[in-house]
Amino acid sequence: MRFTPVVVILVTISIVGSIAVPFGNPQFLDRAIALEMSFITLAILTYKGFRRALYACIPLAVIVMGGGTRLHHHVEMMTTFSRPFNAVMLIIGGYVLQAALIGTTILRLVRTRQGIIQKQEN
Repeated sequence: MRFTPVVVILVTISIVGSIAVPFGNPQFLDRAIALEMSFITLAILTYKGFRRALYACIPLAVIVMGGGTRLHHHVEMMTTFSRPFNAVMLIIGGYVLQAALIGTTILRLVRTRQGIIQKQEN
C-alpha cells in the first residue's frame, strides 16, 4: 500500500477541515464533524486499496463545492474576506482541494481502468 495522490488529497482535506471546524458556526458542528469523518473514512479505505471508495469521492467533492456556493454567508465571506482566516480555509478546503480531489480521482479511475484493459488483452 502506498500514498496515492487521492489519499494525499483526502488527508489534506481532513487536516484543513479539522483546523477550520472549530472556527466555524457552532450550530453546524455536528454536520461538519460528520463531513470530516467521511473524508477520513474515504482516506483510510482508499489507502487500503478499496477501489469502490473512489466512486464516493467525486459526488462528495461536488456536494461540498455546491453547498459552499449555495450558502450566501460563505460566498460573502470569501468575496469580502470579512473573516480572513475563515475565507482562506473555505477557499482552500471547499474549492481548491475539492477540485484537486475530483481531478486526482478521475485520473486514478482512468489509470485503473487502463490497467484492467491491458490485463485482459494479455
